[in-house]
Amino acid sequence: MNGVGDVLLLAAAGVLAGLVGTAGGITSLISYPALLAAGLPALAANVANIVAAVACWPGAALASRPELAGQGPWLRRWVPVAGLGGAAGSALLMSTPPGVFARIVPFLVAAGSLALLVQPRLAALRRHSDGGVLLPVALVALSVYSGYFGAGSGVMVLALLLITSEPHLPTANALKNMLLGAGVLVSAAAFAVFTPVAWSAVVPLSVGLFAGSTLGPLVTRRVPARVLRPLVALVGLVLAVTLWVQPDG
Repeated sequence: MNGVGDVLLLAAAGVLAGLVGTAGGITSLISYPALLAAGLPALAANVANIVAAVACWPGAALASRPELAGQGPWLRRWVPVAGLGGAAGSALLMSTPPGVFARIVPFLVAAGSLALLVQPRLAALRRHSDGGVLLPVALVALSVYSGYFGAGSGVMVLALLLITSEPHLPTANALKNMLLGAGVLVSAAAFAVFTPVAWSAVVPLSVGLFAGSTLGPLVTRRVPARVLRPLVALVGLVLAVTLWVQPDG
């Protein structure tokens, strides 16, 4: 961190990242490189990125009240699963060398992005098969990954929900934001207690993320799914290529 310029950079990046992330895309595509540009090393940037992302949860919840109406029972069932997965991911990050998943993650992100493009057909296949085990197993795995690194977890969880639970894109996106928020909250609490956190970077990024997260669900609500789905998939594919070329950030 080198002064006011970095603070403004992180705040502005947070607004854009919060909007993109809560609209269905990938927050870390913008926020993580901004932290690196502000001078943080890769591991510190990863931790700060996850801690700052907590700010997206309340913002997205406020903006997604219409989509979340009546979803209480579903959330009470799956939010604890996401939280436990996030805790496991943060423990993994603090006990293993960074970059363990570096070569696998780009392919996971690309798979989630491509799944968004063919989601209607996948959802139709799911309705004709016994795929009930897919949601809990995949949600645990993605929540662990989200607590460990997180880049691309949003698009993967969104694809999972569209295929297994909720075909309506704005509602699936709102549920995705709540699941990711639960995992991130647990991970952030663990990092705050057990590992150094660059709070000077987290604070301005969090302010921007909160502001942007109140706008993302509004975009999802207004943009037709046939337009938003390929846009989100494109962002995911861009991140997949970026992570493949520069796996260590």
